[in-house]
Amino acid sequence: MSSYWTLLKTPGVARVIAAQLTARFPFGMLSLAFLIHIERVYDSYGAAGLVLGAMSIGQAVAGPLTSRLMGRWGMRPVIVTTLVVCAASIIVMALVPLAIPWLMAIGLVAGLSTPPIQPAVRTIYPKIVNSRQLTPLFSLDASAQEIIWVLGPVIATFVAIQVSSVAGILLAAAFLIGGGIWFVALPEVGRVRIPRSRRKIGAVLKRPPVMLSTIVGFMLVAACAAVEAGVVAAFGHGSADSGWVLGIFAAGSLVGGLALGHAPIGPWALSGRMLIVTVGLGLATLGLNFWWLAGTLLLAGVGIAPAFAVLFGIVSASVKFSDTAEAYGWVGTGQLMGAAMGSAIAGFMIDHSGAGAAILVAAGFAALGTLIPALGRRWHPDLRGRDASPIPDTAPIQIQVS
Repeated sequence: MSSYWTLLKTPGVARVIAAQLTARFPFGMLSLAFLIHIERVYDSYGAAGLVLGAMSIGQAVAGPLTSRLMGRWGMRPVIVTTLVVCAASIIVMALVPLAIPWLMAIGLVAGLSTPPIQPAVRTIYPKIVNSRQLTPLFSLDASAQEIIWVLGPVIATFVAIQVSSVAGILLAAAFLIGGGIWFVALPEVGRVRIPRSRRKIGAVLKRPPVMLSTIVGFMLVAACAAVEAGVVAAFGHGSADSGWVLGIFAAGSLVGGLALGHAPIGPWALSGRMLIVTVGLGLATLGLNFWWLAGTLLLAGVGIAPAFAVLFGIVSASVKFSDTAEAYGWVGTGQLMGAAMGSAIAGFMIDHSGAGAAILVAAGFAALGTLIPALGRRWHPDLRGRDASPIPDTAPIQIQVS
């Protein structure tokens, strides 16, 4: 733990982590807040699903596009513009009574204008720490983001039920605006300039490590989404047990990220960390009582943040600095698609075979996420003793003087 305290004492690290977590915190709140709000107003979970689906599609499409624009226009202009549009869209959806098609349209705009905070911060990290600190920083960041998914849904549910669903959405908008302003005001955001990429959009996916990270990220998040659906179905919407179990799942990820943050990243690193997730979820399929799920999901969680840290690390080490933001945008898009796919398949299986089937789906996704990097290990960079920083866009040219 002392190494993480040392890392946090590095100038700029603590404030960058805190600001970006605050700016991203609303996205741990909005899904539940809108679900509760739209169900109350329109008496339809299906309508809520349509609106949330439109937002997710917008976020998936926007990921690489807004990330790439940061190299053309700069971080601050892109983040400020998207922040204004996204916050305005969310506030309109909360305050203005609209038909479902209009809500879907505005939800799509909110998704398309999601501020590219995560790609921005992943691009900033290599510029504020040295190469030896980069992998531990990715691990610390992956662990810290569990706060979003532990506290976000709890706060959103509490405010929506105890105060009002509109208040829950407006609170999320307040976090977005406040955190976004804090982030763009940081001196590190102003100092880091992303060079304009000379390649066509999507060309970065030809880098095998980027494609590998996108696919495995899809599998990992799909597994997590299926677990969430299965746990809620196992205990019912009216039980607090599901919240406790999912909190323990996230706590396992936090512990794993801190414990394994300094582990070397070799060709088997991603497969090994995903194997921990697969074993935990495989054991979880054997029973649905509280303590069994709590214990097995705690084990599964231990592999999640370390796996994300490897995903971020191998992308960083495999692309030019001008392509890092777009590469992380594609990885984020893969994760959003995984969340949608995992939830959809798990929901179908719950309706037909019960909650246990959703946990089985999660274990299947995790198993694929273990197998794919094992088969593709030759595309997995070996970062043991190697700098994980992005490839410079320019390099010195040797001139022979006769």
